[in-house]
Amino acid sequence: MKTFSNRVNAITASPTLAMNGLAKQMQEEGIDVINLGVGEPDFQTPKNISDAAIEAIQAQKTSFYTPASGLPALKQAIVENVSQRYEAAITTQNVSVTTGAKLSLYVLMQVLLNPGDTVVTAAPEWVSYVEQIKLAGGELIEVHSESSPMKLTISDLDKIKETVKLVIVNSPTNPTGQVYSKQEIQDILDWSNTHGVYVILDEIYGQLVYNGAEFTSGLQLQHLENSAMIIVDGVSKAYSMTGWRIGWTLASSEIISAMNKLLGHMTSNPTAAAQYAAIEALNGEQDTVENMRQAFEQRLNTIFEAINKINGVHVDVKPQGAFYLFPQVDEKLMKLVGVSNTVELSTKILEEAHVALPAGEGFGMPGYLRLSYAKDQDTLNEAVLRLTQFFKKYTKD
Repeated sequence: MKTFSNRVNAITASPTLAMNGLAKQMQEEGIDVINLGVGEPDFQTPKNISDAAIEAIQAQKTSFYTPASGLPALKQAIVENVSQRYEAAITTQNVSVTTGAKLSLYVLMQVLLNPGDTVVTAAPEWVSYVEQIKLAGGELIEVHSESSPMKLTISDLDKIKETVKLVIVNSPTNPTGQVYSKQEIQDILDWSNTHGVYVILDEIYGQLVYNGAEFTSGLQLQHLENSAMIIVDGVSKAYSMTGWRIGWTLASSEIISAMNKLLGHMTSNPTAAAQYAAIEALNGEQDTVENMRQAFEQRLNTIFEAINKINGVHVDVKPQGAFYLFPQVDEKLMKLVGVSNTVELSTKILEEAHVALPAGEGFGMPGYLRLSYAKDQDTLNEAVLRLTQFFKKYTKD
């Protein structure tokens, strides 16, 4: 009998994509499901960006391979964007463009890790980190910090007895929306330099911060060349381009060269039309980014208060960025609902309240649910109403 590889048998499907798939299946069956499970803006890609892709197609620029690591013009746009946003000097030799930021992360795990190498990140963590580390043969240590809940600190790193190969920091964080301060990022970089450890800074939500919070990029604190610091970013979130699949890695030329060697045997190159769209996203007017950021800020301020009014459901720390809430559900409330964990709870909410919310188990934090507020306010209000009614049904005396 034919069997699959141990590699694929060892990993689990993405719980966020699985929940999204179930929600879409129910919608296709005519059920009115509110899908708060997927991490993508509800805004259309700005017209100037879409038009740039169309123009590139019509100009017959998109029919053939591009360099495996991206168009030179896109790399240059990234270099200039980094200079404008962070006053940081990098070159195109420090850039590798990939088919989405997720592929950047996957390739980095393959480039940096040998079987048995230790990777450290804070729980809760983005679901795909876990499986990508497994696929590279690495061993993940999820830190449940006591000194700074849901963030990684130097104190946490100092307690680890294993030899650490890689640290991953996501700021703003998916799923909590917390933003690491300038000092917190600097401390982690200093620790990594002292211990000879690679650091991946996942900055995909860096332009989406709210209520006066300040985002600090590693590029503002440390030079890339001859460095073990690696930045992952892309156009998906800030420019509402999740479907276009353009991300990138910024790192030393040595790391980039190793990535490009692997990419040449994988995708050959990112989709050409999407690359021309990304050039326009970076070079074109930026008003749409700020308009979207302001909309998310307003939604956050409204839904944060509304969710915390549901008895037994609470978000202790208000998010500062991204577009997620990560509410904890009291064990007493789950028992009343008749479930033993948040995987069962999220399934029951989908079936009965028709609201899709991934469970915290997929993020390394049982007892929580992730809620995306990247929906219009009316939809969010309806979702909160459904959730309120769902829990009330089980808590009536």
